[in-house]
Amino acid sequence: MAIRPYSKAMKLIERLLQGDERALARLITQVEDRAPGYQELLDRVYSRTGQAYRLGITGPPGAGKSTLVDRLVPFLRRGDRRVGVLASDPTSPFSGGALLGDRVRMHQIAEDAGVFIRSLATRGSLGGLARAAGEAAILLEAAGFPTLIFETIGVGQAEIDVLQEVDTVVVVLTPQSGDAIQALKAGLMEIADIFVVNKSDRGQADLAVRSLQLALGDTQLAWTPPILKTSAIEGMGLEELYQALEHHRRYLDESQGWEAHRQERLRRLLRENVLGVLRARLWDEHGEHLLEEQARQVLSGERGPYRASRELAARQLKELESPRGGTLPP
Repeated sequence: MAIRPYSKAMKLIERLLQGDERALARLITQVEDRAPGYQELLDRVYSRTGQAYRLGITGPPGAGKSTLVDRLVPFLRRGDRRVGVLASDPTSPFSGGALLGDRVRMHQIAEDAGVFIRSLATRGSLGGLARAAGEAAILLEAAGFPTLIFETIGVGQAEIDVLQEVDTVVVVLTPQSGDAIQALKAGLMEIADIFVVNKSDRGQADLAVRSLQLALGDTQLAWTPPILKTSAIEGMGLEELYQALEHHRRYLDESQGWEAHRQERLRRLLRENVLGVLRARLWDEHGEHLLEEQARQVLSGERGPYRASRELAARQLKELESPRGGTLPP
């Protein structure tokens, strides 16, 4: 999907900055599709970001994350605050889009005019979040949403991308499937700001809470993650979860965690963009030719792969400094 002519793109941005959700949806599609010029659009709105509270909901498949989001959002809407939800879903093998429908899973909030829900396809991303989630969040912030929720796909051990995009991480577990023990193996203990034992109406919740408490031990961290019992379907424990989120927000205010998170997100964005530009520049047609040349020499026994890699890197760096390298694209 190609980006519209310049004047039309500027009109979309103007509508976005006025809170127009149709313009927001179209721009997110362009970002997700990597349409030519999408980075320039993000550059134009980036100065309008940095004020939103970002909440991540993560945990194993089947923990009830979507239902929890569906029932939690009305609490976050207090004071008529708008909420944006970015749900990462598997990729359809046919369309390349999100496989699951957001409005099917979050039926309670789907018709709320103050809530914007968008499913994003992971498109090969293995860290729990869709590749375009962080960029879509830039657009949501520019559109004036003060609260954003990132719901991960639930992939288990690799699910740590959410930590790099949000201010508060809620890890959702269930008591019946041994999730508390699995959380230890998956590294989720280290990323949680709040633990939620969901589906607690089905029993064994107290045992799961004790397991988590033992796993946390006597932590000496500035923030000790609370462990809450909820039943999203029954509406149990949601007020307590909302108050825990508010408590963590106050903690971030007092510890200047907001600014630290924003700076780290910006550094990560810059690093990834620089690597993307260099990767495209290094492995153009000329770079691939140099790679094949070194591969032939390794296969013929003229040199080993590590020496070949060092020589290839040196030649590529020299090429970047040559007139052919020119100026890196904006």
